[in-house]
Amino acid sequence: MRSIGLGLVLALAATGANAQTPGREAMAKVIAGQHDQNVKSLQDWIALPTIAAEKRNVSEGAAYMRQLALDAGFQQARIVESGGVPGVFATLDAGAPVTLGVYFMYDVKQFDPKEWTSPPLAGQLYDRPGEGQAIRGRGAVNQKGPETAFLAALRAFKASGRKLPVNLVLVAEGEEEIASPNFPRIVADPQVAAALQKTVGVFIPSASQDESGLGDILLGAKGAVEFQLIVGGETSDKYPRKDVHSSNYARVESPAWRLVKALDTLVADDGHTPTIDGFMDNVAPLTARQKELITQQVKASNEAEVKKGLGIGRWINDEDYQTSSERFLSQPTVNIQGLVSGYTGVGGKTVLPGRAEAKLEFRLVPNMTKDEVVTKLKAHLAKRGFDDVKVVVSGGYGPNQTDENSAFIQAQKRVFERNKVPFTITPRSAGSWPGVVFNGAPLNLPTGQFGIGRGEGAHAPDEWFIVRSSNPRVAGLDEAALFFVDYLYEVAKLGRK
Repeated sequence: MRSIGLGLVLALAATGANAQTPGREAMAKVIAGQHDQNVKSLQDWIALPTIAAEKRNVSEGAAYMRQLALDAGFQQARIVESGGVPGVFATLDAGAPVTLGVYFMYDVKQFDPKEWTSPPLAGQLYDRPGEGQAIRGRGAVNQKGPETAFLAALRAFKASGRKLPVNLVLVAEGEEEIASPNFPRIVADPQVAAALQKTVGVFIPSASQDESGLGDILLGAKGAVEFQLIVGGETSDKYPRKDVHSSNYARVESPAWRLVKALDTLVADDGHTPTIDGFMDNVAPLTARQKELITQQVKASNEAEVKKGLGIGRWINDEDYQTSSERFLSQPTVNIQGLVSGYTGVGGKTVLPGRAEAKLEFRLVPNMTKDEVVTKLKAHLAKRGFDDVKVVVSGGYGPNQTDENSAFIQAQKRVFERNKVPFTITPRSAGSWPGVVFNGAPLNLPTGQFGIGRGEGAHAPDEWFIVRSSNPRVAGLDEAALFFVDYLYEVAKLGRK
């Protein structure tokens, strides 16, 4: 299949974009010539999943990430121990006056092969009607596809013998999917911290386009805290140490019911409004400008397509799209990811479970913090007598936010504008990444998620990413890589920090 994607649009765009990127057409040819190599690189990366929750490919994933950085032109790359899954720190010194920080995650979510159309580690190429050729696999869009596009841009510089217009500092982690419990230790490494202090900001590559080609600039992201609530023989002697015959429920406490009672205190009867004591105290409301940006996004997007993608027919309380969108970005949440207890096979088993566990997450908005909400959760449960409910926090961090008018964000806007790619600006993502580690003290750096391209299915079966686009408004892998080339030249204008 021949790509007729965004490359054609970019080539026909006003010479403004080309003038800002020296030798742009030559770089486009180099990227196109490396297309098959870059697709194979993405397939190989998908084939080696690092899954922190399963302790899968811990050392192998870090070593692979390190080699990817070296192959892309970083002069030095080392593995940084974290106390958990290690990180990777790499630098590329181009002798430039400006240094850009780049964040990668090299880990992925768990998967069940039975739920997939093709093996989740195969990186199968297939045609999506009306969209082009896509690659299907765990990590395809979150985040190995966009990250491969950025590495493809760097490999094009290396292959052409051209110096980058900026220096780069790369920090990659293998625990993002368990809420980055050890990432602050990686960033606090003296060499890593010193290198990051020289940067003008840190960004994570993304594929921001929807089916119409509309891109997006994200000014921040919600924070996340992952934790478990556990009840059973390990938390109190009033519960059995293992599953027992269900007739004993007449005289023995049930861990499952106890957990249900504790969970019921965390949200209101509507099933979604948090009721943890003091949980909402520090929530910063949306500003007038943030509401304006949401309105612009609502007008530019297709509500029916969004609902279709989620498999729903209505929003909470039958709210309109504007109200629901404001809720989406402004409300902190208390979500149950899963419940585990007793027998879940075919038919019944007449047991009283000896253990019950709920896997939950908080999503946090400015000005909430991880430590604050964890403290409030424990106090809330203790006040209601749930001293037998064990709280295990497995990871988490606060929200991040960058000023729309910062030079860092303005550079991203100019790349979209010069390439004639329509875009919206979103106050923050309702999802999460640990940008607060850069955005907060002591670094206090602007952060962002940036890039074009398209994919869907993050954390879900049949995750995919477009590698050759048949839609002239949507980028494939080559066009996404060229967009990053443009971005590096734009960042070079920000001046020395």
